[in-house]
Amino acid sequence: MEPRRSRRGERLLLALAPRLISALLQLLRWTVRMEFVGAEELFRRWRAGEQTVVAFWHNRLVMMPLAYGGREMCILLSQSRDGEIAGRAVQRWGVRTVRGSASRGGARGFLALVRAFRGGADLALVPDGPRGPRGVAKPGVVHLARAVGAPVFPVSYAASRFRQLRSWDRLVVPLPFARVCFVVGAPVAVDRDADEAALEAARATLEERLHAVTAAAEERVGVRTV
Repeated sequence: MEPRRSRRGERLLLALAPRLISALLQLLRWTVRMEFVGAEELFRRWRAGEQTVVAFWHNRLVMMPLAYGGREMCILLSQSRDGEIAGRAVQRWGVRTVRGSASRGGARGFLALVRAFRGGADLALVPDGPRGPRGVAKPGVVHLARAVGAPVFPVSYAASRFRQLRSWDRLVVPLPFARVCFVVGAPVAVDRDADEAALEAARATLEERLHAVTAAAEERVGVRTV
């Protein structure tokens, strides 16, 4: 009896949680005031229909679907239950997902992202996902940038009013009527013939710039996260 109840509860969670997350995103879209700093080049590329790759920390996932202004976005999510819930939620906002992680399905996810880019989609990447360490960029992002031949734009945001969850990533959830500032850093370019030393340098640069844009966003709205 217990396994059956567990499966029923799992199905109910997978059915309801994405709807709740999507409803929260809609509420935020209606009520928050968004501003963008340093985003001119990224927005220019979106307007021109040029493909882009953006990267952001795992704890800045919530608002990213609301900031996207391109034609089609594809993001890699883990094969966990949380990844399934997040995938169903963002699909309601026109974001495609592929599944995989460094530990499960990593190569399959990498190839799916390459195919999505070649098919015309922009890519969204979470360098410290799906399980951390928080704020540490893994090398997969720069390997992918080399494979598709596109620079990576580091993006972050901060909110004047928010809740920070006690999850491993300390997820930042803006509250209704907050002021939300997005900061876009200079893109990190990765040559197609980059060797391991060049890839590590690009990874370190991306990590540094992601921390920098996060700090800049927080300073802009006068808050600090932990």
